[in-house]
Amino acid sequence: MSTKRLLTIIALSLMGIMLISAVFTSWYTVDESEQAIVITFGEASEPIVDPGLKFKMPWPIQTVEKLSKETFSLKFGYSQSADGEIESFDKDTKMITGDDNIVLTDLVVQWKITDPKSYLFNAENPRELLHDATSASIRSIIGNSKIDDALTSGKAQIESDTNDLLRSLIEKYDIGISVLTVKLQDVELPNAEVRSAFTAVTDAEETKNTKVNQADKYKNQKVSEAIGEKDESISNANGYKTARIEQAKGDIALFDKLYVEYQNNKEITKQRLVMETLDAVLPNANLYIMNDDGGTMKYLPLQSLEATKQATPPASTTTETETEEGSGK
Repeated sequence: MSTKRLLTIIALSLMGIMLISAVFTSWYTVDESEQAIVITFGEASEPIVDPGLKFKMPWPIQTVEKLSKETFSLKFGYSQSADGEIESFDKDTKMITGDDNIVLTDLVVQWKITDPKSYLFNAENPRELLHDATSASIRSIIGNSKIDDALTSGKAQIESDTNDLLRSLIEKYDIGISVLTVKLQDVELPNAEVRSAFTAVTDAEETKNTKVNQADKYKNQKVSEAIGEKDESISNANGYKTARIEQAKGDIALFDKLYVEYQNNKEITKQRLVMETLDAVLPNANLYIMNDDGGTMKYLPLQSLEATKQATPPASTTTETETEEGSGK
């Protein structure tokens, strides 16, 4: 075979390979759960997030990097196999609290890729950088927290503070990642004896809180009862005040009426008032009206007269009255 023919075959073979490469590398597809970025001679274009069939210049002029849109989970301090078996890494989770106690802390970070260009070109290993930033954040927050807060009621605040600190670090690193949530999984003491002692302390704290709640409930009940009694006393006092005012108004009206009678006949009204007052002051006494008429004392027994009137039949009442009037004359 001549040299010219050999060169021709090689040239045709190269052209065929380039043609086949152009055919198979000039198009690509983007799935619903993916985002893509086209790289031209090492320079990245804007991300492509719309799904479908896309075209580009053949390799090696342009290449495509596809990244997932899904939410990823970073398990810090432990790993979980496909069959559900959990392996802990105490070296990562062992931390010192602000009051010089040791705790084991593991957590889960939910994150996703929001800037493919930064994710691909601003860090050699963004996942490892996220892991290191998570470790730095949780250790910083635990180092400024007391052990009681870390093990009991302060977990929510630790989660929130860790989330804020981790987000600020990731934003500063600019690696194309957004942190969604930080969730503490377990915060526990490093050995069984210490855990047992702290559990007793925790139980005592819960008992104290229960007693305090019961005391607050009793106090609120007594306060409500006292307020009810106070309102009842005020209501009774207002009712008594209203009754006395109405009684006073009635007494005033009676006095005004009596005063009119007094103006019309002063002497009779005066004698009537004297007798009514005596009868009111001495209800069980025998009252007599006496008149000294020239040495002979005459008296009128009022109670006996009233008894006589009650015992006498109605038909004879007029006669007796007239007789009494005649004797009086």
